[in-house]
Amino acid sequence: MAALLLCARKALLPGSLRRLHTVYQMAELPETHEMLRQTCRDFADRELCPIAAQLDKEHRYPAEQVRKMGAMGLMAVEVPEQFGGAGLDYLAYAIGVEEISRGCASTGVVMSVNNSLYLGPVLKFGSEEQKQQWITPFTTGEKVGCFALSEPGNGSDAGAASTVARLEGDHWVLNGTKAWITNSWDASATVVFATTDKALKHKGISAFLVPMPTPGLSLGKKEDKLGIRASSTANLIFEDCRVPRGNLLGQPGMGFKIAMQTLDSGRVGIAAQALGIAQAALDCAVDYAEKRTAFGAPISKLQGIQFKLADMALALEGARLLTWRAAMLKDNGKPYTKEAAMAKLAASEAATLISHQAIQVLGGMGYVTDMPAERHYRDARITEIYEGTSEIQRLVIANQLLKDYRF
Repeated sequence: MAALLLCARKALLPGSLRRLHTVYQMAELPETHEMLRQTCRDFADRELCPIAAQLDKEHRYPAEQVRKMGAMGLMAVEVPEQFGGAGLDYLAYAIGVEEISRGCASTGVVMSVNNSLYLGPVLKFGSEEQKQQWITPFTTGEKVGCFALSEPGNGSDAGAASTVARLEGDHWVLNGTKAWITNSWDASATVVFATTDKALKHKGISAFLVPMPTPGLSLGKKEDKLGIRASSTANLIFEDCRVPRGNLLGQPGMGFKIAMQTLDSGRVGIAAQALGIAQAALDCAVDYAEKRTAFGAPISKLQGIQFKLADMALALEGARLLTWRAAMLKDNGKPYTKEAAMAKLAASEAATLISHQAIQVLGGMGYVTDMPAERHYRDARITEIYEGTSEIQRLVIANQLLKDYRF
C-alpha cells in the first residue's frame, strides 16, 4: 500500500504536480490520482468500515488506524518529502479525505485537521526550523495537531479574539479559552490565535505554536457530540501559558491572515469529508433498495425510489466536481477562496440531503443502529457548521462574486 503511494508520488513530475486540470478537460482522474483513490478505498473497506460503528459508539479515537494512515502518507499528503510527507498535491489530499471519510467520518476529520489546519499553516508560514520541529514529527500518525481559533464568545466572528498573548522577556504568555477544538484530547501540538495588540483589532492577532501538554494549558471536558464521535472536541484553556518567543508563527499581527488562508484550504478538506459521508449514505441506500422487496420486486424498481436515488447522485457528483476544482485551483496557485466556499457549501448540504434521503429509502431500518444510515445522518450535520457555517460560506461567495463584478 505504501509502495503504491510512493509510485503515485514519483509519477507526479514537477511539471504535472501543479498543473491545473480544468473541469472541462477531466473526463476522469489522472492515473496516479485514481490509483491513490483505489488504495484509500481499499484501506477504508478493510480497516475502517468494519469498526466505524463501534468507534462511534465508544467515542474511541482510532489510534491504530491513524498510524497506518501515517505510514501510507495520508497524514501529511501535501507536505514535501524532505519533511516526511507524501509530497502529493491538494487534489490527491481531497481524494484521500473523501475515501477515508466514506469508511469513517471521524477518522476523516482527524486526517483533515492534521493536514490542512495544523500542518498547512506551519508549512506555509513557518521558518525552516519550525518546519523541522513542528511538521516532521506529525507526519507519521504517531502525533496529530489541532487548530485553535474559535472561542466561546466569538463563533463566526474570527476577528474578535479575546484570548491574549503578551511578551515577557523571551516568552509569550497566553491567557484565554478556545472552544470546539477538534483533535484536542489526542493532539500533541496546536496552532493558537491570540490578540497581541487590541488597538489594531483583527490586525493585532498573532499565531503561536504550542506543544501539548504544556504548563498553563488544560483541556475542557470532551464534548458528547451528535456525530463524528470518535474524534475528540473540547476547549483549550490557557492560564499564564508560557511559550518561547520563537514559537510565534509568521510575524506579529499576521494571525488573522494566517487563519483565513488556512480556512480556505481547510474548507476543501471538509468538503471532501462531506463527499465521503454522502457517498457512504448513497451506497447504503442503493444496496438496501436492490435487496429490499416490496410489491413483488426490489424497491429500486419503484419510480419514487429511483427519483430519490437520482437526486442524491446528482447532488453528490455536482459537489464533487466543485471540490476537485477548488483543489486544482489551489494546486495551480490560483485564487480559490470563492471556489472553496462553494465546494464546502455544496458538499455539506449534499451530505445532509443524501443522508436524510437514505434514511427515507431504508424506512424503519434507517432509524436504528443496525444499519449505518443513521450514523451517516448524524455525521453529515457537522459539515454545515465547522470551518465556517453554510451562512458564512454564502457571505464569502457573495463577497467574492461582487468583487469580481466590480473590477
